[in-house]
Amino acid sequence: MPKLKTKSSVKKRFKFTATGKVKHKPSGKKHGMVKRGKRFLRNQRPMALLCDADANIIKLFMRKRKKK
Repeated sequence: MPKLKTKSSVKKRFKFTATGKVKHKPSGKKHGMVKRGKRFLRNQRPMALLCDADANIIKLFMRKRKKK
């Protein structure tokens, strides 16, 4: 099986924690904040963790990443 290239879009959108979990920025804060509620905007502020099923897909795309 050929080597899997690292997906450039995944490199830009996701980060890894020290324990190997995948962090992402929640969607919905690029534009149109006037029509969104204050609670929604507050909840979208911090980085969030992906569930295990989605994290496995992202780790597959980041295969070139060095293992610790």
